Amino acid sequence: MKNIILIITDTFRYDNLANRARRAVRTPELNRFAADRATSVEGCYVGSFPTIPQRTDLATGVLGWPHYGWQPIDVSGPNHIAKLLSDAGYATQLICDCPHLFNARFQQGFNAAFQHRGQEGDRPLLRMNDPIRKIVPPEKTRCYPEFRGHHLADAHRWVNRYFECEEETFPAKTAATTVRWLEENCNAAPFFLWVDFFDPHEPWDAPEYLVRRYDPNYDGIPMIHPNYGRSSAYTEEELHNLWAHYAAEADLVDRWVGRVLQKIDDLQLWDDSIVVVHSDHGMSIGEHDRTGKSNISDDDPRYWPIYPEIGHVPLMIAGRDVPRGESRNLFTQPIDILPTVCELASVEVDPPKPFDGKSFARALLKREGKHRDFTVSGCHVRTPDSQPPRKAVTPFLVTDQWGYAPVGALGSPELFDLSTDGLAETDVAQDHMDIVRELHPLLLDHLAEHGASDAFTSLWKDAADGTPGEGKWAIDYE
Repeated sequence: MKNIILIITDTFRYDNLANRARRAVRTPELNRFAADRATSVEGCYVGSFPTIPQRTDLATGVLGWPHYGWQPIDVSGPNHIAKLLSDAGYATQLICDCPHLFNARFQQGFNAAFQHRGQEGDRPLLRMNDPIRKIVPPEKTRCYPEFRGHHLADAHRWVNRYFECEEETFPAKTAATTVRWLEENCNAAPFFLWVDFFDPHEPWDAPEYLVRRYDPNYDGIPMIHPNYGRSSAYTEEELHNLWAHYAAEADLVDRWVGRVLQKIDDLQLWDDSIVVVHSDHGMSIGEHDRTGKSNISDDDPRYWPIYPEIGHVPLMIAGRDVPRGESRNLFTQPIDILPTVCELASVEVDPPKPFDGKSFARALLKREGKHRDFTVSGCHVRTPDSQPPRKAVTPFLVTDQWGYAPVGALGSPELFDLSTDGLAETDVAQDHMDIVRELHPLLLDHLAEHGASDAFTSLWKDAADGTPGEGKWAIDYE
């Protein structure tokens, strides 16, 4: 059995890598990993959205969004990747700075678990003698959750003592802990190590000298947190600075993930390990006139489909038998990762609940066959009627050519030719209603395959007419 090292980043867009984006982000370490060590899976899309639902999909191999939203992993079902691997003889360790994993009880499946605290809304220690500085105007950021009248962006910087040095940032701390763990456990094969970098999740608080690399002439208020609403709330200069803060944070994550990969190399673990680098979802930073990943703005009445800048995610896999410097145009989803790494690592597990996911190991190793014909990204909603709740995150289906939102931004179906419109910017549904009628049954078949209830399926049974219902959906703060 081989070691399994799973490195997850949060909010890291697929197009950050390899200069795919219109606005290039520096990712030399991950680009080098893809070119020299890994096979890149180019068609990976989030299944259940957002943070905890996605990780629950990955850790259980079971698709969650038709059945439940953001909740503790043990409530979602009996499977847990660390427990399954521990039962098979692995030593299991979680190292994270994601503030939500411990709250969702992910640590309970591991032999050992460690968290760097203070990310996002997490407050490990108060410092009430020092005032909270007002930095970002409330109309330019997400205003809740709040602490004593201060919004998340300002409270986050206060909690973390306004750090300015790179070694104080969360990517640096999480990487340093991981490097030490690898040095102290490299001979304890087989081990399973889950490393979870919450960055580049907002607030985007990389040192400003890194931000200036992307926006050298900006002299306004630092835009460190999106408003989760319309991007038109920002001036052109502010929106660019918001992206610059995101880019700097992604740059920082790349650098420190690279330190972990370097340590794997130093310890000569590649031949005896399967190493996975993956992200849970991306982020809109101006695309579709929005910033954020879900609509929690009082000033934005739209639905938010899981467009490609959010749903399309990196997935790179390396190890002795995995081809180096290659790519596969395979449609995969997070539920497929657990059965795949088990096959690649030559470990047999006995899940209490059968996996929904399917191994794509053979297609990865041998270039044989395809994996899925399409992907569906979705978010659990709860509603008393048969209409999606107001402003909900809505599903997005991707095929070889098309991207389909059954409930688009204004409530009507949207269709995009992703072969020429990779970020789904031009809706062509009215010109291709035959394609809409062809794709909509795929969504319903997908829900049926995964045992969705009639009540849940009714939300999407007919292409939307634009009439919003009332209800809730799975966001990180309700």
